[in-house]
Amino acid sequence: MAHDAASAAGLPETPIDGVRRHRLLHVAAWITAVAVTVAILDLLGVDVSGWFSELWDQIKEVPAGYIVAAVIAQSGQTVLAGLSYYGILKAAYPGEVQIAPIVTAYAVGVAMNGFLPANIGTFVTLMMFVAIIPSATVGGAIAAYLVQKIFFTLIGTLVYLYLFLSVPGTFDLNLGNLTEHPAAALVIVVGGGFLLFLLGRIFWRQVQKLWAQAKQGGVILSHPRRYFTHAFLPSLASWGCKLLVIGIFLAAFAIPVTVESVLWIVGSGSLANVASFTPGAVGVTQATNALALSTCCDVAHETTVAYSSAQQLIVTAWNVLFGTILVVIVFGWTGGKQLVGGAYVDAKTRAAEMKAARKQKKEA
Repeated sequence: MAHDAASAAGLPETPIDGVRRHRLLHVAAWITAVAVTVAILDLLGVDVSGWFSELWDQIKEVPAGYIVAAVIAQSGQTVLAGLSYYGILKAAYPGEVQIAPIVTAYAVGVAMNGFLPANIGTFVTLMMFVAIIPSATVGGAIAAYLVQKIFFTLIGTLVYLYLFLSVPGTFDLNLGNLTEHPAAALVIVVGGGFLLFLLGRIFWRQVQKLWAQAKQGGVILSHPRRYFTHAFLPSLASWGCKLLVIGIFLAAFAIPVTVESVLWIVGSGSLANVASFTPGAVGVTQATNALALSTCCDVAHETTVAYSSAQQLIVTAWNVLFGTILVVIVFGWTGGKQLVGGAYVDAKTRAAEMKAARKQKKEA
């Protein structure tokens, strides 16, 4: 409508108009594709409509108190992770960073990652950092992102290690009885240690390379105490809120809330994000969660799918609403639209450039 009116009046189309039309076309394409797929499956005898109806009925059965508690915890997760970015960027650009815009930029990225593919929302957040911090550069924003991910990479590794060790017979299945094969055990230990050494050397070279390229964005790492209090602890609290959200939804569906069940969901969610090409890892998340809960807690497949779908739909909807509210409060409706729209265009360009660079590197 706006585009037609502008064309009729002879006015040039603005970048925001083009972004809005492009986004609406994407949404329309997704809705059309889903509708066509559902219609084809119905014709083939697959009762997809009935499944969606049953799923929606299950979601509506989630008590309101659980939903309120979950969205409060989810808000805490977003705000605390945004505070970790604030601590990192404040150290990098002293006197230029304010809490509210940084938290809002992060909330926008979280909301967009729920319905956009390839983690475009993360790039939007970084481009918003560049736009709202006078001295910020793209390299500095990427460095801040890498610093912020240190905690989540560490905790993710620990979760995977816990899951590996918690599987009954893990070492029997993979390594056999070590006491019966001491020579093989020694080779495994020495070889594993050497492999870790090589990985450490490679990782450290990459860290040095990134540090040389973007020292300013990661300057907080040169102050360990400040990093721990302003970045690591807020990230830890954010991760704790994430566990709380999972526990609340598990309880809402009468699934046992244990350390094992919660960590299995965390691990399966990470795998879904890595393996998925769909926005928000839709579909893959439900499959991995079903496998995780059936493995650790012997939960029925239908219950797991209902839990996973309800959690993803409710959390995604709230992230979008929460991000929109923050944008309007912090930047205003007009300023927010222009800032987010411009960051979205820059993010797509940057993502395309990085993809092309990786392709050229592989070909070389």
